[in-house]
Amino acid sequence: MRTTLTIDDDLAALLKQRARELGIPFKEAVNRTIRVGLGEAAKTHRGKPVKTVPHSFGLRPGIDPDKLGQLADELEAEAFAASAEKLHDPTRRQRPRSRA
Repeated sequence: MRTTLTIDDDLAALLKQRARELGIPFKEAVNRTIRVGLGEAAKTHRGKPVKTVPHSFGLRPGIDPDKLGQLADELEAEAFAASAEKLHDPTRRQRPRSRA
């Protein structure tokens, strides 16, 4: 639709600057800004799709980074169980009790 619109000077300057930064025509900068303001930017996105670049965080295969807290709890429980077994090991030498 073609229409005449009066835009405040400060907004026009910002829109022209945005158009230059993005390398797009002034008209497109105005339309994008209005869409964003109305919350419709996601519905009418015409640019290149966002590319996700994978990154290795150095975790071994099979380790889910979202479950690292659970892994820490399991390791702590295993260490506690191992120390409890040592305390109750019948082959372990007992310290002689002192008589008071």
